[in-house]
Amino acid sequence: MREHQTMNPHPDIVRDFERVSPELLRRAAAFQPAILADVAGRRGALHGRIEALRHRMKLVGSALTVEVRPGDNLMIHAAIALAQPGDVLVIDGKGDRSAALMGTIMMNACRQVGIAGVVIDGAVRDSVEIDEMDFPVFSVGTNPNGPTKLASGRIGHPVSVGGVAVRAGDLVIGDADGVVVIEREKIDTLLRAAQKKVEDEAARIEAIRQGHTAASWLDAALRKAGVLEEGETLV
Repeated sequence: MREHQTMNPHPDIVRDFERVSPELLRRAAAFQPAILADVAGRRGALHGRIEALRHRMKLVGSALTVEVRPGDNLMIHAAIALAQPGDVLVIDGKGDRSAALMGTIMMNACRQVGIAGVVIDGAVRDSVEIDEMDFPVFSVGTNPNGPTKLASGRIGHPVSVGGVAVRAGDLVIGDADGVVVIEREKIDTLLRAAQKKVEDEAARIEAIRQGHTAASWLDAALRKAGVLEEGETLV
């Protein structure tokens, strides 16, 4: 196969970038996105308008970023052709819902090349067929209108999706609660913090089951907020 060459120092398509290792993806998949968002400082969660097409859908993978014009999916087709197994297409569709950017034909192509799922700040269609495929898709909704294939865009560049900056190669993880993006360089550290948080929460739940329902920090927080006076307790 002939290697692609370009003389453009600022190409619209970035083909080569570092992805999350399979080992880190395996470890990340053990956690809920909510846990990872908490240990990341409550950052990285996409706006709630981007949600799973069906609540059972989950995904985890490396972001392959795509920027398109509203209603046009030309660059998404290009991204599918360039994707590697384990990639998640993260598409900045400008939040447009006037036309679907993807449907069952493109989702089947995604699955065939090993794409782990799709996160799109835009609309999709053929939702019943995608449901039957059980292929994870997170979008702002559906629309039966089809897209055009006329406008340029970018692949592999930083994008803004659901109010979050996403770079190619970042970790993307989603479930019924929504989608969280973690910078690739921070994943290992945050996974260790996530494990501790899971253990702490399990201990707290066990304490609640033993009858200790009041949070140990509640009185101090109420005093700091000015609800309780110094030395006063809630109960």
